[in-house]
Amino acid sequence: MGKRDDLIAQYADDLKNKCGMTPDMALLTKVTIGCGPAIYNADASTVAGSQPSELETVKDNFLIKKLGLADGPQLMEAINSVLQTYGQSERNKYRAVVYYMLTKHFGKESVYG
Repeated sequence: MGKRDDLIAQYADDLKNKCGMTPDMALLTKVTIGCGPAIYNADASTVAGSQPSELETVKDNFLIKKLGLADGPQLMEAINSVLQTYGQSERNKYRAVVYYMLTKHFGKESVYG
């Protein structure tokens, strides 16, 4: 197993134990690959849930550009809901896990089809 496989296993563990979800491993793998080299960088691999600029980046670059969603208050509500599910006290909110949950939230699995 390579480094990416180890990270995917870590993300799946977070989804199960911290978010109470059973991950769709095929989708989780595609979302992780979609994050590119960011998953290997300690800073870029996580989402700073308390930084408004970081949340705007997730909204603009992922929800609008990647998933093709229209801008609106529902996007920030979804991001906040996902971060709440992950746990506010959780220091490391992995980007791939947040993106996975957002993909599921909006039913946009087909983007990774």
